[in-house]
Amino acid sequence: MTILENDVRAEVEELHRFFVRWFNGTIEKEALEANFGARLHSDMHITFPDGNTLDRSTLLAGFAQAHSNNQAFRIDIRDVKIVHEGVDTLLVSYEEWQSGAKSSEKSNTARISTALLSKQQPFVWFNIHETWLPDAITSADPFSF
Repeated sequence: MTILENDVRAEVEELHRFFVRWFNGTIEKEALEANFGARLHSDMHITFPDGNTLDRSTLLAGFAQAHSNNQAFRIDIRDVKIVHEGVDTLLVSYEEWQSGAKSSEKSNTARISTALLSKQQPFVWFNIHETWLPDAITSADPFSF
């Protein structure tokens, strides 16, 4: 694994560790901008598995309201890889397995995410697109992370 691949994996994992701490309420509300907002490009968008798309400000507003609302929430990040390396950007994919989710139809879910990040560090997130993993894959996993 290259240094860049290790750095990308660390970025994805650290961001999702922040999400868990945020929803669990084990990190202060003041940490939202420094730990999440600062990573997002001003024109950033995310498309969730249900097709809903949010811009940066709407996403951050939703996060601000969701602080400490789910102490049982957990995330496991798997299979992080650089799909394409451009001059200034990286196309990255990873699996995000969630346990104890309140905002989904099921409490245990898994999605594959594709993200466009700056190549220069600190990484900047430009776009994220998430798609549900098939039930045939998720039903075989015990979600014991």
